[in-house]
Amino acid sequence: MKKRVVFTVLGSLLWLSCGNNHDMMYSPEYQYPSYTKDMQVPTGERGETFKEIKENPFVEVSSQPVSTFSVDVDRAAYSNIRRMIQQGTLPPKDAVRIEEMINYFDYDYPTPDAQTPSPLRVSYEQAPAPWNSTHQLLRIGLKTKPLDLSNTPPSHLVFLIDISGSMADYNKLPLLKSSLKLLLSNLKAGDKVSIVTYASGTRVALEPTSVREREKIEKILDGLEAGGATSGEQGIQLAYEQAHKAFIKGGNNRIILATDGDFNIGISNPNDLKAFIEKQREGGVYLSVLGFGMGNYRDDMAETLADSGNGNYAYIDNLTEAKKVLVNEFGGTLFTVAKDVKLQIEFNPKYVKQYKLLGYENRMLANEDFTNDKKDAGEVGAGHTVTAIYEIVPSDGKVTSSLRYQDSQLNEIGKGNEVAFLKIRYKDPKEANAASREVVEPLTYNLKELAQASDDFRFAAAVAEFGLLLRDSEYKAQASYDQVIELAKNAFGRDEEGYRKEFVRLVEGAKLMAKNK
Repeated sequence: MKKRVVFTVLGSLLWLSCGNNHDMMYSPEYQYPSYTKDMQVPTGERGETFKEIKENPFVEVSSQPVSTFSVDVDRAAYSNIRRMIQQGTLPPKDAVRIEEMINYFDYDYPTPDAQTPSPLRVSYEQAPAPWNSTHQLLRIGLKTKPLDLSNTPPSHLVFLIDISGSMADYNKLPLLKSSLKLLLSNLKAGDKVSIVTYASGTRVALEPTSVREREKIEKILDGLEAGGATSGEQGIQLAYEQAHKAFIKGGNNRIILATDGDFNIGISNPNDLKAFIEKQREGGVYLSVLGFGMGNYRDDMAETLADSGNGNYAYIDNLTEAKKVLVNEFGGTLFTVAKDVKLQIEFNPKYVKQYKLLGYENRMLANEDFTNDKKDAGEVGAGHTVTAIYEIVPSDGKVTSSLRYQDSQLNEIGKGNEVAFLKIRYKDPKEANAASREVVEPLTYNLKELAQASDDFRFAAAVAEFGLLLRDSEYKAQASYDQVIELAKNAFGRDEEGYRKEFVRLVEGAKLMAKNK
């Protein structure tokens, strides 16, 4: 099939922005063009790959009252979905990770204070589900302290850059260069940067260099050209060598892999590579992944590598997104404040008959893994918010087994006003071989009318509903694009960067394509 390249107004602006003037950015105030069938870029046709998602079902509290999962602060799925819709095509189901869509947005949750027993402060809210008025949503939010940029530990960042032939497109290597320049602008003068490149071969393009020599670093970036095959495994190994060579004790040591994920040679066994990265993280070097491009994009590979490397994963589709990830969310992207964060929730059958966790399918854990410190989980950075939403079928109060809230009848705690009991386990990232710490929080039953719920609750619910529609979920009930739009429009809040307004335009675009499907 002859390769097609689509240049919209958006693409043209992006091309212009990827030169030396990396401060030039276009707004999320994107206007959708009038699409025709011939303009569409069929996602997946040229090899884009995603992990299969088997959607979480409803679970009976009487037989399985405990739900356990790893937190996820990645946002890649949302920006990738946005890219597809802006190009005139609806995303494949497996590209839709609802938790990443919800967590793409910031929420005004309370920040940890002196009385908070961990780096993570809990908030929660309960109201009817917009798409099913007989069900309820329980929103659980976590918030960490924002980063004090004047008091950050020194950093050594290894830019591991894919310069294979597949990276030649305007939205790959040119955008990658401009994105990393934005990151440089946020680093302190004493921080260090190394650059490792890989294609048919690997090389150290820049030895550890102080950010004081920014012009030198940028000159190396500007000189990179795409060509050859992709020897990803060798590149990763060399990057870890560089990271350990200039390792900063007590500092922030991180590899930033920038790639389209198309490792077409060099990985004989993906499990061996995953095991290698998992071993490396024990030495205090984290791995984050920045994904670029389309057509041959390997979302599944990028997600796996970031999860294995105690890092985060972002998809960069334009300079505005690069600014969001590498400037606005700098602390959360680069500085971990809690690692191996796990959540476990036990539901009270007095209030809950069934529950369903929206998203997090790739993050589910066995209940016994909650206390297993050898079981890896997610990392949370400075200033991050984490949101999880459970859809709940209300209960008639009947019980069948003996647990926290119940024997053959509700026990005294179960008769109380707790809808659920939340446990959080996490490790201090600054401690080698740290044991996990546990904090607990009873969640009091407090059902509000949907109209009385906070802007954050209603907006997060709108995003979740959009995800159900994109997945054509069997659980979407009365969900509709119009309802998503109306709910989101009335829940913008402050929206200083315009991301919530952009979301509405995205839903409007998806609605048009769904109508003509």
